[in-house]
Amino acid sequence: MKRHIVIATAAAAALIAGGTATAVAVNGNSGPGSTQSGAQTSAQLAAQNAGTDHAGTSTLQDGRSSIRMQDDDNGQEDLREANAAKVSAPDAAAAALKAVPGTVTGLDLDADRPGLVWEADVLGKDGKWHEVTLDAGNARVLNQHIDHEDDDDHGQGYVRNELKGAKTDAAAAARTASAAHGTVTSVDLDDDHRAKAVWEVETLTKDGKEHKVLVDPQSGKLTAAPAQDQDDDDNDGADD
Repeated sequence: MKRHIVIATAAAAALIAGGTATAVAVNGNSGPGSTQSGAQTSAQLAAQNAGTDHAGTSTLQDGRSSIRMQDDDNGQEDLREANAAKVSAPDAAAAALKAVPGTVTGLDLDADRPGLVWEADVLGKDGKWHEVTLDAGNARVLNQHIDHEDDDDHGQGYVRNELKGAKTDAAAAARTASAAHGTVTSVDLDDDHRAKAVWEVETLTKDGKEHKVLVDPQSGKLTAAPAQDQDDDDNDGADD
């Protein structure tokens, strides 16, 4: 999953206090999109699967999503993924926070693995970056690990400062964007070419049209992403 926030050092201070962990739990409707089936913590699931990485961090070994995805030769892969996902971005954020309390800074719907998953970036209350992989069919935690490579590049102090007093977290930004532009497929805290960080949210409408919008963490206001952002994405795709 891409991350945009880049700083030189990481501050060793506490994360945001307050509503970050609770706000993402809203949208608790029962049904396929609910996080009830993902209510187990990563620790409980890790105990069931008895996996430990080289650093002693609990991980899960099955790593298999309940939703299998086939290769798409018609260029409609993103739309198929969005239609297949039973877990919404806000519900994925809530499930990630049950596994790792802290602040969700990124979500990405991804079928690169054997099946459809949500990849969540969480800056934990332990001051470490965690990557949590969730089944897009039922929000079950499939895998989680500490991302040591990002320790120097993505500091908790920066996130704390950018989201200080923020009323809009990743889940709320996703709900705002979804209400306006369809199914959310990606959420990132982004500071590229901007004076302050915003939530950058990518969505797909039912006809497969992609939208990129920005949501202000402080006000919750939604605006269209500048054309330059879309051009950058197109160029990135051409380089792949």
